[in-house]
Amino acid sequence: MREGSIVEIDEEAFADAAALLGTSGWSDTINAALWEIGKIRRRLAAFELLGEMGAAGDFDEFLDKRSYRR
Repeated sequence: MREGSIVEIDEEAFADAAALLGTSGWSDTINAALWEIGKIRRRLAAFELLGEMGAAGDFDEFLDKRSYRR
C-alpha cells in the first residue's frame, strides 16, 4: 500500500463508482473499485474459456437429454 502518492481522479467517475459500489470514502471507493475490476476480468476470462469449450464441443453431450438423465 502506497501512502502519500498524489493521483488525479475524475470527480464524476468517482461519484459514479461510489454510488454503484455503495461506498462513501475515497479509500473505500478506490479499493472496492480495484477489487471489482479484478473480479470482472476473472469472470470474463472464465466466460471466454467456456465459449472455447463450447466451440470445441465439450458440452455436446448435453444436447441429448438422454445422455445426462440416467
